[in-house]
Amino acid sequence: MSEVLAMTEERRNNNRKRTLKAGRIVFGGLSQVFNCTIRNTNETGALLTLPSTLGVPGSFLLYIDNESTRRPVEVVWRSEDKMGVRFTGPAESTIRRAS
Repeated sequence: MSEVLAMTEERRNNNRKRTLKAGRIVFGGLSQVFNCTIRNTNETGALLTLPSTLGVPGSFLLYIDNESTRRPVEVVWRSEDKMGVRFTGPAESTIRRAS
């Protein structure tokens, strides 16, 4: 029983805020894209859900569609259809500016 409690115990320093945002996992020089849903976030990371985590590398760019931003992330944990990720860099705008 204590093992089950240890697995469900909250280990984050910051509480996550529930959300429901469309996102894209992008890697391979922008050639590989997986759609995902961002289920919760805080300043340091996010919970992503997708049909399968198979084939998703340990680090990638997370595009947050409705915010027009992208962030580099690394996977902290994964299950068959969910991943916890840590932000490894600042958010960058994906909106192109006219020259």
